Amino acid sequence: MSKTIIKISVVAALVLISVILFSGQALPRLYNTATLFDKDKIVHNFSNMKDVALTIEIKSSSEPYLFSSQPQALPESFQYGGNVVSTEEFLKRSDTTALVVLKNEDITHESYYLGTQEDDKRISWSVAKSFLSALVGIAVERGQIKNINDLVTDYVPLLKNSGYNKVTIKNVLQMSSGIKFDENYNDFFSDINRMGRVLALGGSFDEFAASLENEKKQGKYLHYVSIDTHVLGMVLRGATGESIADNFKKNLWDKIHPESSTYYLTDDLGEPMVLGGLNMRSRDFLKLGKLYRDGGRWNGEQIVPESWVKQSITPDSPHLMPGKRDNSDMDLGYGYQWWLPVDADEEFMALGIYDQFIYINKKTNVVIVKNSANIDFLDNNFESANETVAFFRAVADSLKP
Repeated sequence: MSKTIIKISVVAALVLISVILFSGQALPRLYNTATLFDKDKIVHNFSNMKDVALTIEIKSSSEPYLFSSQPQALPESFQYGGNVVSTEEFLKRSDTTALVVLKNEDITHESYYLGTQEDDKRISWSVAKSFLSALVGIAVERGQIKNINDLVTDYVPLLKNSGYNKVTIKNVLQMSSGIKFDENYNDFFSDINRMGRVLALGGSFDEFAASLENEKKQGKYLHYVSIDTHVLGMVLRGATGESIADNFKKNLWDKIHPESSTYYLTDDLGEPMVLGGLNMRSRDFLKLGKLYRDGGRWNGEQIVPESWVKQSITPDSPHLMPGKRDNSDMDLGYGYQWWLPVDADEEFMALGIYDQFIYINKKTNVVIVKNSANIDFLDNNFESANETVAFFRAVADSLKP
């Protein structure tokens, strides 16, 4: 056999192997990702993300904390936009899959909808950002991150030739990095959907972050850039020398005594999708809300520094304050990966696409988790988020002594 024929045969074999590997691994992931938000699949998918992407499981070595129960009825209706809205109609219209309400130390309401169950591990989407913020605060208190005004490149040299060069950790925390990024979920070619294809087809989130460019002056505009949170994860890895999974388990997950394990979606290199890839039971989402409601304390132990909790929910610049802003459709305020509603009265929340919420009302000592599969969440400039806050406030008010 000639050398040329041998070379051709080897190349053909390599191509065939690549096709087989791609078909066996990437194609199912691509299909699952492409159909992830289909109306007939979205509810199932949001409770079964292990079927969609690569994952890493984080178990707990602590005894689970089980909430006590003191059932109370939800308000039958609430006011929004000058109208009386039926609670039942709202929950149905927003495709709610879970609703759990905590007053003081007791669950007063817990319901699961659309065929989902209490032990489903539901996708967090951007609610995961608030979990990561807690880990950043812990690293700051321990001196692993010396100062949030440090540059991200002090901890992540990989980003020196990217748009993140000379950007501070604080501005990344506050979604004010100035990075050019299109978060439009309805545009196939948007940056957020390009990142999604890294999850589906393979690749590195680190390399994706390093490919981004700067667009605006940092610290001046609230421009939501999901990959900013991945950069925070890179900073954490560089500062602590630990993997995200080990850091998360040791410093947060074990501390809040979850009922079950959680898992992150990951890229092909095993790096967690810290910007939105956590999956857990709704009652375990509730525990982060309880932790922050109680100033970072759990069962008498200070888990997250109280000062960090306060800073995280206190916008300190005009462009971060709740209310209408120039060049923005959003009217919610922003802290360190936490949101503040308009006219916030000791209220703040973690928020994810398709209407995932952890809402905290310190004044009434209430925490509410709402998981959803609302494909209309983007309609009317995020009106669903404001309507949901009105519902949460009605629930909290109904539980006042």
